[in-house]
Amino acid sequence: MLAYRDGDADAFETLYRRHKGALYRYLLRQCGQAANAEELFQDVWINLIRARARYEVRAKFKTYLFTLAHNRLVDHYRRRGEILAADTAAVEDLAAEPSTQPDRQLDTKRRVRQLLGLIERLPDAQRETFLLREEAGLTLEEIAKVTRVGVEAAKSRLRYALVKLRQGMGDTEI
Repeated sequence: MLAYRDGDADAFETLYRRHKGALYRYLLRQCGQAANAEELFQDVWINLIRARARYEVRAKFKTYLFTLAHNRLVDHYRRRGEILAADTAAVEDLAAEPSTQPDRQLDTKRRVRQLLGLIERLPDAQRETFLLREEAGLTLEEIAKVTRVGVEAAKSRLRYALVKLRQGMGDTEI
C-alpha cells in the first residue's frame, strides 16, 4: 500500500489480486445479495483509491481494507435499514465437494445449507466477527480494530458464535 500511495500503479494490482476474494466473500455473506455485494465491493476499492494519498501504516493492510469494508457496510445498512443475511446459493456452489458419490454430495450440500442458516441467524456482531475471522483471516486484535471494540469483546463474540454454530451443527465439526 505504501508503494501504491507513492505512485506505483502496479502495487494496486497486487493488492487487488491478493485481497479481492476474501473481501468479496465477506461482503456477500454480510449483505446476502450478489448485486449489493458487488456494489459495496467496488465502493470499498474506490474509497481505497481516494484515500491512498492519506494512507499511513497503523496496522496491517488487511485490517485497513476490512475497516473500510466494515464502515461501508455500516453506511449501507443505515441508509437502507436492512438486516444482514447470508447468500446461501452462492456459497453452496463454492462448497460443493469434489466427490463422485451422490450421497456424499447431498450430505455436503445439506451441511453447507445448515451452516449457512446458522451463520445467518447469529446476532449481527457475532456474525461479523465470525466472518472477519473465517473469510478475511483476521486475528482477534485486527477484528477488534475493524469493529472498534476491545479484544476481549471480539474474543467473546467469536466464542459465542462458535458455540452456537457447533450446537446447531450437532456432531458435525466446524
